[in-house]
Amino acid sequence: MMTRESILARIRETLGGRILAWQEKSPRRVYLEVAPRDVPEAARLVFGALGARFQIASGVDTPTAIEILYHWAFDAAGLVVTIRTRLDRRQPEIESLASICKGTEWIEREMWELLGIRFRNHPDLRHLLLSDDWPEGQYPLRRDYVKRG
Repeated sequence: MMTRESILARIRETLGGRILAWQEKSPRRVYLEVAPRDVPEAARLVFGALGARFQIASGVDTPTAIEILYHWAFDAAGLVVTIRTRLDRRQPEIESLASICKGTEWIEREMWELLGIRFRNHPDLRHLLLSDDWPEGQYPLRRDYVKRG
């Protein structure tokens, strides 16, 4: 069984200088930030090589960027590792993780329609929560969204 220490050492060793920030919020929660281009490699590492379970991803519209936080659980080690990345607010775009972890497919669809994040190579980007006639370019979880009517 991998321990918390061996998991974190492997992540640091493999991703190295691509880790932009590292924060241990508690013994059970570690956040690491990588550039959008490095998210697929980080996901292949934690999910594929290290065997983490995908919990969920969160999309957040901040004043400076659209952030995505991918939460991965190492249940036996009692550890959750969150991979965070920041996208350009004007054109939020990132490679889909659906080919690496099928479990990301639906949450990527939600983030696409609610925040306007384009997931390149997603197998099925179509509305999941909003009606099919929802106005294009209107994203209800964006800071600049104005509800009409």
